[in-house]
Amino acid sequence: MAKLVVMPKLGLTMTEGLVSRWLKAEGDAVKEGEPLFEVETDKLTNTIEATASGTLLKILAKEGDTLPCLAGVAVIGEPNEDISELMPGEAPKAEAPAPAAAPAAPAAPAKAPGGRVVASPAAKKLAKELGLDIALVPGTGPGGRITEEDVKKFKAAPPPPPEPPKPAPEPGPKASPLAAKAAAELGMDLKDVPHKGGRILAADILAAVSAPAAQEGPREEVKRMNGMRKAIARNMQNSHMTSPTVTFNLGCDVTELARLRARLKADDIKVSYTDILVKLVAVALREFPLLNCSVDGDNIIYKNYVNMGVAVALDNGLVVPNVRDADKKGLREISTEVKELANLARTGGLPMDRLSGGTFTITNLGMYGIESFSPIINQPEVAILGVNTIVEKPVVIDGEICVRPILNLSLTADHRVVDGSVAAQFLQRVKKLIECPALVLA
Repeated sequence: MAKLVVMPKLGLTMTEGLVSRWLKAEGDAVKEGEPLFEVETDKLTNTIEATASGTLLKILAKEGDTLPCLAGVAVIGEPNEDISELMPGEAPKAEAPAPAAAPAAPAAPAKAPGGRVVASPAAKKLAKELGLDIALVPGTGPGGRITEEDVKKFKAAPPPPPEPPKPAPEPGPKASPLAAKAAAELGMDLKDVPHKGGRILAADILAAVSAPAAQEGPREEVKRMNGMRKAIARNMQNSHMTSPTVTFNLGCDVTELARLRARLKADDIKVSYTDILVKLVAVALREFPLLNCSVDGDNIIYKNYVNMGVAVALDNGLVVPNVRDADKKGLREISTEVKELANLARTGGLPMDRLSGGTFTITNLGMYGIESFSPIINQPEVAILGVNTIVEKPVVIDGEICVRPILNLSLTADHRVVDGSVAAQFLQRVKKLIECPALVLA
């Protein structure tokens, strides 16, 4: 029995999906659980498996179509099976009105074998009296025979309008004999040769040959946003309109952080600066719950857990999976989880539930040499920490100038709930933990 394949609902907030690619064609055999097509949702591309075995009888949604959840996408069944009941209903098409009958063309004069025109004696006599060529008169009699009445109608008909005179061909540009010869040898049309003055010279031919070919192609191109880009655009605009933000910047000496990484690496524990910051920031958030909350109307919702979102750049956008209960996990566990989430995001296998429920976000642009930026809050959170590049800078320590690796942090906070003093104190606490990681153990 044929089965309708529908647009799946992949999350509580999903209302529609875009069919981005079909992995099977109509007529292909499919097995239950076999990849059938790909769907783009808010920020993710998901591979959808066949829900039945059989033949892909009909594809109802082509690539690029956006359908609501549970709408029909395809039909799987047995070859030659009747699937009319599963097909979406179509409004009956109005029958096009029959074209009006064209006026009958006058019959050509009938000719007897040998090319002789067939006409009645009276018609011939009348045509001769009127000075008409009987061969031009259309006949309406039996077999196209020309009657006397045909001659009268032909005489009474207005003469056809004269054809408008054809415009005289425009004269081509004048050219010197040498220029004309060169153009002929090169297969060039003299009309296409730019020149100054009244006559084309050999130098004009040489200049036209030497000129670089014009770059053809449109100066502008319009491309429709894919599902991920539309979701990012919608979320960024919503965040900008929702939260009055302020960004704070602070430099941190990462000398001790670099030593910590080196010690861990010596014990075969490889962690990135982002991994360490996830842990340190999560610990700091326990002391500053206002930066780990969300806003619902006039209510502030305090979270008794820290789900740390880590921004992951993709070829076609950005996703923010979150490390759950980051404050309770060790560095090794955090590092492993961050890598797994990033790999799943880049291969399209990230579960939808890992994209929601975050309480704070870290976004790192340090690998691009960025020294300061204003990250946009990932709603409904109230703060986001931007991580910049590490720069060697001169600093004064105990009255002496020395060079230290300085990491600049950019904290954007929602001023509806986070006052400037609170944001500054939080950033100072993060700085202290970075410059003395052992404080985490205190």
